[in-house]
Amino acid sequence: MPAEAQTFNLVVDYSCTNGVAGSAPVTLRARVQIPTTMQTGSMLSLGWTVEYTGTRRFMSPDYFPAGAKVSLVGNVKLEGAWNGVLQPRGVEEQGDLQPNMRLEVPEGMSSEAHMTEEGVIQLTPQGLTVDFVPPEGEEIVNDDEVSRITYKGGWYHQGSLPMQYGDYGRDLHTTANRTDEAVIKFHGTGFEVIGRRMPDVGRIRVIIDDDQSAIVDTSKTESGEPTNVIEGNSTLWRRDDLPYGYHRLAVRALDDGKDVHLDAFKLLTADLINPPTLHRSTCTITNNPGTVEINVGGASPDPTDTHDPDPTDTNDPDPTDTGTPTVTPTTTPSTTPPGHHDLPNDGGRHVSVVVPGSTTTPTPSANPTVTNYKAQVVATPTGGVDTGEAPEREAGSQALLLSGSLLLMGSVTGGLLMRRRRAEHAGGMDR
Repeated sequence: MPAEAQTFNLVVDYSCTNGVAGSAPVTLRARVQIPTTMQTGSMLSLGWTVEYTGTRRFMSPDYFPAGAKVSLVGNVKLEGAWNGVLQPRGVEEQGDLQPNMRLEVPEGMSSEAHMTEEGVIQLTPQGLTVDFVPPEGEEIVNDDEVSRITYKGGWYHQGSLPMQYGDYGRDLHTTANRTDEAVIKFHGTGFEVIGRRMPDVGRIRVIIDDDQSAIVDTSKTESGEPTNVIEGNSTLWRRDDLPYGYHRLAVRALDDGKDVHLDAFKLLTADLINPPTLHRSTCTITNNPGTVEINVGGASPDPTDTHDPDPTDTNDPDPTDTGTPTVTPTTTPSTTPPGHHDLPNDGGRHVSVVVPGSTTTPTPSANPTVTNYKAQVVATPTGGVDTGEAPEREAGSQALLLSGSLLLMGSVTGGLLMRRRRAEHAGGMDR
């Protein structure tokens, strides 16, 4: 029986900087129990526990709706019988976030490796990375969220607007001063500027980062035709091709004396294939956890295992076995009578017989069988068996007939003599 595996309790301390760690290091501690002996064919499953140490925490870089994720990816160097890197991973989903809000880290990481070769493997912990992955989707920031939107100039707020205009939140921010701006900063991959289209209003310039090329006449429809209706909650400009990152979006009025109406900003984030490096924090080891050796040996045979082929196995059929036999019924091919032919099915008018002259070699069988043949003729002579030949008349039969007749006559004569004697005894007979 194999000896019980020994384990080593590994403790690794990390100091993490940059990205969501912010301006000062965030410290973590990871623990894992590693077996020091294993068998080939077994699975090395490592479950790491992770916790904050110290007072600093990873922080959200911006406003995000629920669904953002914090992921940890460790690195364990493998040397010896194997060479490579084992990467334990863990993920924790976040709720609604605001800038500088504490991020929750995964409670643990896990990794697995299949032990396919014998030998000694050295495991050495290395660095850790912490990634922040924003959620895919969109977020609407209403014009009245002055904590997120900065208004420069003479913008003023209009609330409780008629519902028939369809304005988002039934409110607007309005200005008629050239060069007045509304600015929002965000992390994402795109945006929409939402406002009101209506007659007799002015133009705006949409500035994203250093691109000032977009000019929109809000007195016209999206197709460029003058409008004669009020269209609230209308998309004035849209971009969804930005690289993920931190962006500055500004809406600037271009015409003095003509109102422009800002309703909201819709912020877009595409599904990101890889975590953005912008938020990545890298963690280095601050203690000396050392190297753990795992001795991977061959699988120990189990003496109770009967699955291997055994030349002394008595489960094979034994012809001398006196138990309940399992015999396959067989017959030695019989000699077919000359001139034999199979007859078609005649509806049961014929019987099956064993033709004299055919030979069979019977074999003991649980269900013995015989070789049956059909008679060669359809009409059977009267008094004969269905063999295909009429019965022969033999001399022995006539002699048997004559003997029977004589026996009958003897019986009649004996009866007459008996009656005569009785009559004499009773009174005599005339002589």
